[in-house]
Order: sequence, then C-alpha cells, then structure tokens
Amino acid sequence: MEIPLKVTFRNMEPSPAIEANIQEKAAKLSAFYDDIMSCRVIVEAPHRHRHKGKPYRVRIDLTVPGGELIVNRDLKRLKPAKLLSPELADEMVENHEPSKHGAHEDAYVAIRDAFSAAGRKLQDYVRRRRGKVKLHEPAPHGRVSKLFPAEDYGFLETGDGREIYFHKNTVLSPGYDRLEVGAKVQFAEEMGEKGPQATSVRIITGPTAVQ
Repeated sequence: MEIPLKVTFRNMEPSPAIEANIQEKAAKLSAFYDDIMSCRVIVEAPHRHRHKGKPYRVRIDLTVPGGELIVNRDLKRLKPAKLLSPELADEMVENHEPSKHGAHEDAYVAIRDAFSAAGRKLQDYVRRRRGKVKLHEPAPHGRVSKLFPAEDYGFLETGDGREIYFHKNTVLSPGYDRLEVGAKVQFAEEMGEKGPQATSVRIITGPTAVQ
C-alpha cells in the first residue's frame, strides 16, 4: 500500500535526494502496519548563526486509525536503535555512506534514526491494537444440553459441536435453578482440571432469559 506522504524542509533548501530517501523509508513502514492513513515528515536543519554541530531535527507524524504516532528525533547518536524484528531492521536501517550524502550527512543519519523509532512505535501500536480487539471479542454462545440438578452441574453444546462442563456456581443471575435444557446461553471458556469448562454462563434466550 502506498502511504500518502508530505515532506517539509525547514532552514534548508528542499533536497530531492533526501526526499527520495524519506519516500523509500516511509514505504517500508507498511511492513509493520498496512493501514497507515498518512505520513508527514519535517526535516529541520540547524540555524546558520548557531554553533557548529547543532543536530538536525526530524519529526514524523503518522496518522493511524484512532489517533497519531509522533516521533521527534535529534541526531544524538550514530548507532541506530535496534528494531524488534531483525529482518525489518535490515530494511529500515541502512548502512550510511558519507561520500554519497556529502553536506547533508547528519540529516540522513537523523532520518534513519527517526524512521527506526517510527517502526518501533508502529510495532507497539499494532500489539496494543491486537490486544484490544482480542479483549473485545464477543463471548461464545451455546445451548444447555444436559442438566444434573442433584449434582449441581450440567453441560453446554458449543457452536462448533463440542460439549463442555459447567458448575452451578458459574451461572450468573437469575441462576442455575432457572436453567432449562435447550436454553441458549453466553459463556466464557477456560481449561479446568479435566478439560475445557464454561464459566460466567448467562441465559440469553428462553422464558428465564435476562433482557
């Protein structure tokens, strides 16, 4: 997927070579996440009147579903931060050749480090997003297939045809005594001592269903 990209230069003339370098690195961000909505990059050179050695500043703004990921990076070290994925690190962090970039050497290094940081932020974002989706997945549904009132337990038939055990104490209000064979329920599944078992069983259809 081609990421919409906007590059801005501050305190320096626009550089086609630098912009091409940014375009290449921005395109590789899709390896971390394919739904990036936009990418804005600002490359700011040090003011001429300031002392020599003032670092370039690179800012990356990534618009993603639910918000923005922002990276502000000065050239503070020559060694780029290591990405979590070695394979992607090889793609995102390139060996730098001084003779190729000349006067803008520090800008290329700052850009390299900024995109390395952006890659890490995207990886963290994807992990959080996957965890949130998993957390909000709907609870499975099933129906009561067997009841043993004298022993305070029963069995549910799941949507995929399995039969799993549940105990009286795991049934939510209005409670186990209101259950009937055939009633549809919502439940959570966990592994017990003797195999899968249902917990947090809640009636969703039938004469005793909770509305």
